[in-house]
Amino acid sequence: MRTAVALGSNLGNRLANLRVARQKIVDLAGVTPPVLSSAIYETDPVDCEPGAHKFLNAVVEFDYEGDPLSLRKQLAAIEIALGRLPDHRRYVSRKIDIDLLYCGDIKIGAKELQLPHPRMPQRRFVLQPLADIRPELILPRQAKTVCELLAQSDDSCNVVRLRNDWES
Repeated sequence: MRTAVALGSNLGNRLANLRVARQKIVDLAGVTPPVLSSAIYETDPVDCEPGAHKFLNAVVEFDYEGDPLSLRKQLAAIEIALGRLPDHRRYVSRKIDIDLLYCGDIKIGAKELQLPHPRMPQRRFVLQPLADIRPELILPRQAKTVCELLAQSDDSCNVVRLRNDWES
C-alpha cells in the first residue's frame, strides 16, 4: 500500500539528518519502490520553544507491505538511532522527527498511532511537500485533494523550497 512519512529536522546538520533518515526508511523490510521524495523545504518552527531554529522538512512516499503499527515502531527506532531521545517532549527542537502520515486507506484511532495523521490537513509544512509528489491525493477522512487543502490552509507558517534533490 502507498505509505508516506514526513521528515523534519532543526538541530545539527539538518540536510544530512533528512538524508540519513530517508535512506534508513528506504532500507526497512517491507518498503519497496517506487519511492517518491518531495523537494526539501525550510520552514518556521511551529509550536516550538522560543528561539527555535528553522526546520528542514520533506515527505517520502513508498510502497509498504506490513502492519502500520510495526512501521511506526521501526520509524521510532530510526529516530532514536539518529539521536532523538526516547522520552523527547513534543513540540520542541529535534535532530529528527519522522511522522507516519498515511498507509493506504487505513484508518486507525489508537493512542499509539492515528492514521491518517490527524494534524496533517492543517500543517502547511507537511501539505506543501506532499503536494510535490501527490497533489491529487484525497486522504482518508478528507473530501478535498492535497492541493485543495493546501490552497485553503490558513496556516501562516513560512514554507520555502530550498532544493529539489536529495543529492549532495
